[in-house]
Amino acid sequence: MINSSRPIGVFDSGLGGLTVVRALLDALPAEDLVYLGDTARVPYGTKSAEVIERFTLEGATFLLSTDIKLLVLACNTMSATSLPALASKLSIPVLGVIEPGAEGACKTSRSGRIGIIGTSATIASQAYRRAILRRRPECQVFSQASPLFVPLAEEGWEETEVALLVARQYLGPLVAQQIDVLVLGCTHYPLLFPTIQQVAGPDIRLVDSATQTAAEVERHLQSTESRNTGAVGSLRVYLTDIPPSFIGMAGRFLGRPVAHVERVAL
Repeated sequence: MINSSRPIGVFDSGLGGLTVVRALLDALPAEDLVYLGDTARVPYGTKSAEVIERFTLEGATFLLSTDIKLLVLACNTMSATSLPALASKLSIPVLGVIEPGAEGACKTSRSGRIGIIGTSATIASQAYRRAILRRRPECQVFSQASPLFVPLAEEGWEETEVALLVARQYLGPLVAQQIDVLVLGCTHYPLLFPTIQQVAGPDIRLVDSATQTAAEVERHLQSTESRNTGAVGSLRVYLTDIPPSFIGMAGRFLGRPVAHVERVAL
């Protein structure tokens, strides 16, 4: 029996995974959360699969030292390249963001025409496409790399005219394919939700992988009887580097201020 009072670990290569933390805080307010962002070595998407796997194991090892009961890989790149290998090495459950996002897309789509946006590395991996087709082989999946959404979110420009222009450029080909669901396949993208929805139009439903992941974590805790039902939980944030813009950026990603941040070495 898992001790339900132990925290949940959340690991990302940078700060985008804080949108997953936000969704977890909303869905599971009694859970203690420990977040690790490898901000000194971000981005992971430009690195080889072997290096990504090594970095992922190093981050997971640190989080295990905080006595977590469950690990969430809040990074599409890590989820696509490292999750199976990592899960085979750890004694605790490991969940990623791709499978929950794919599940949400398959349940939401009526026509089976599904669009995916993500970073170049995530789109190139075709991880979402494979996960969707395993569930619904008849689906047609259309993908579009959208790397400029990440700096727009980090700069706080997510609801500007520049963001609208970029969104029209990226989403135009997907809208032309008559998709009815669009998966936000990067943890930065929830910050651009209103802009993306405006450009996509009312007939296309957005699936946020962060929200879907929080729902999957909740289901797992319920099924294993390991959900914390105590008082309001805590949040500890660890970074491998603390950029000067962190406090403001983290507040926007989380939707609330960050009380304490500690720098660690992996």
